[in-house]
Amino acid sequence: MGVSLENNLSHQVVIIGGGFGGLYTAKHLAKANVNVTLIDKRNFHLFQPLLYQVATGTLSPGDISSPLRAVFSKSKNTKVLLGEVNDIDPKAQKVILDNQVVSYDTLIVATGANHSYFGKDNWKELAPGLKTVEDAIEMRRRIFGAFEAAEKETDPEARRAWLTFVIVGGGPTGVELAGAIAELAHKTLKEDFRNIDTSETRILLLQGGDRILPHIAPQLSQVAAESLQKLGAVIQTNTRVINIENDIVTFKQGGEVKEIASKTILWAAGVKASPMGQVLAERTGVECDPAGRVILEPDLTIRDYKNIFVVGDLGNFSHQNGKPLAGVAPVAKQQGEYVARLIQKRLKGHTLPQFHYNDVGSLAMIGQNLAVVDLGFIKLQGFIAWVFWLLVHIYFLIEFDTKLLVVFQWAWNYITRNRRSRLITGREAFVEAKTVSNSSHVVSG
Repeated sequence: MGVSLENNLSHQVVIIGGGFGGLYTAKHLAKANVNVTLIDKRNFHLFQPLLYQVATGTLSPGDISSPLRAVFSKSKNTKVLLGEVNDIDPKAQKVILDNQVVSYDTLIVATGANHSYFGKDNWKELAPGLKTVEDAIEMRRRIFGAFEAAEKETDPEARRAWLTFVIVGGGPTGVELAGAIAELAHKTLKEDFRNIDTSETRILLLQGGDRILPHIAPQLSQVAAESLQKLGAVIQTNTRVINIENDIVTFKQGGEVKEIASKTILWAAGVKASPMGQVLAERTGVECDPAGRVILEPDLTIRDYKNIFVVGDLGNFSHQNGKPLAGVAPVAKQQGEYVARLIQKRLKGHTLPQFHYNDVGSLAMIGQNLAVVDLGFIKLQGFIAWVFWLLVHIYFLIEFDTKLLVVFQWAWNYITRNRRSRLITGREAFVEAKTVSNSSHVVSG
């Protein structure tokens, strides 16, 4: 389905999703001769790479969130709608919300991805992931609640289970969670309790592949593993979780099946596309990959619909090296900028070469003064990498006052080694210790 944008100054651009992809598309259309409608079911942009710091008490949710209306208050061609898109009519060029229909000339879908439990969706309640503010608050409740429950527990095996944290997935999120919890246990909380020794906390990081952080250079992956082990974490590679039930994690290593008792199991493995991918497939006939991501054309459109773009984690772009691009913020940012440029080129009757991702590298925080950075041409580790990690994340934060607030919080935490956002909130905020069943199956970390 072709579309001509030439000399159409009332062109209606609708963007679904206010994450990195949708946000940067809208920001780069702020001065274009188009009308932009940004639709999101939340009224804020969330800086997901720092969610783990909310989950571990370093930052508060407001520190990493920017109200969308504030971001676009000076963009006179941009309108923000709070709502959830339920359907798309590509023939009539309309998106359908609960109580509203919005017409478009160009549609950008940037609804991201959710957690994948590989068909075991019942694990979601047992092992929360980290994609939303609510996820982070729930994870924070479980982490700090575990220490509180251990403080009250009189049974040694039950206390050991409360002080055992199992993290599934050895990518950046899993590694950063493991490092942050290790620092909590061995530094931040060590003087706070009277009945427990928080340094006895066990952190078990389970990774399906043969090394953690598989997207960075092997030598940096090894540095990260050694750094985590020094902090007190135990890394189990070539490990696949096969069951989570009754506070017992069952996993397989090679031909051996093992179990460990843990009251706090955190999920950092696997993603699946948002349900909007399936909506696009049903309405346009576009193909999706096994993770539900939409197969994209070289210009980020979908097959047969040149006026529908998909950016960010929802899309499978495999035209660069035969493999899908990673679901990281720089990919979504560059894709959003590209789509904004292409729309403006089309307004003038021109086009652009196919999208090309400029790989800016990979990085992960291990702990205070510890990080790894792989920029391809240079590899950093330790303190220098840690400073670089801080600067990159400050750069990607959206609003100036948010940058200042996060810098202040980080500086204060660095000086005092304290985390002032250690609040136990949300449902079941009062944690009751339970007797751990099957204690004979506990394996040593």
